[in-house]
Amino acid sequence: MIRIAIVEDDAQVREQLVDYVHRYERQFGRMFELTTFSDGDEIVSDYRPVYDIILLDVQMQRMDGMAAAEAIRQVDSDVILIFITNMAQFAIRGYAVDALDYVLKPVPYFAFTQQLQKAVNRLQKRQRTFLTVAVEGGLRRIAVETIYYLESDGHNVRLYAEDGMLLCAGSLKSFEEKLAGKPFARCNSGYLVNLAQVSAVQQNTVQVGPHELQISRPRKKSFLEALTDYIGGGVK
Repeated sequence: MIRIAIVEDDAQVREQLVDYVHRYERQFGRMFELTTFSDGDEIVSDYRPVYDIILLDVQMQRMDGMAAAEAIRQVDSDVILIFITNMAQFAIRGYAVDALDYVLKPVPYFAFTQQLQKAVNRLQKRQRTFLTVAVEGGLRRIAVETIYYLESDGHNVRLYAEDGMLLCAGSLKSFEEKLAGKPFARCNSGYLVNLAQVSAVQQNTVQVGPHELQISRPRKKSFLEALTDYIGGGVK
């Protein structure tokens, strides 16, 4: 279950955000574990990295949101921070603490859901999954997110990952089936690309980590659609 903290000194706004979270749960069929704080010093005091997402008001009486975020970042580099503010210029400072984004007050429900969905998508992309592959001499377990791409090589597949290349037994189609539901798509008949590792597309080539691959004309439309869906949060 995703754990959310709301830090807001205005009781009315705090209750509104709680209501928005519950409304989101009903709308999207998702459950959250929710904790609220009435000021920045409350969450910072004896902070433990147990939250996935923190919604943080920028201006509070005892400790402002930026100071609280800086203190949180000293012990928690992973939690997703979203600032709630009535002045956009304050939110720009959020980049210093790696904030995901901000929502302006008064907070509209639609804008709130957009930011919450963005945070949920980021959490889902972080989840580590593994692929077990048959290699010469035994089996290897590879973290899926470290894979750049897979290349067909006769009755084998060359798997290119962050820690090198592996020659694996099996067909590209069999690996495509194993990775169904993960952000992988073919840029041509011989390459299966990890969309999370794509850094650029230019004309008929795609940059995948340190590798530049050709996009075939028959695969171009479907590949770009899959990449667009992934970037927009369509792939879970």
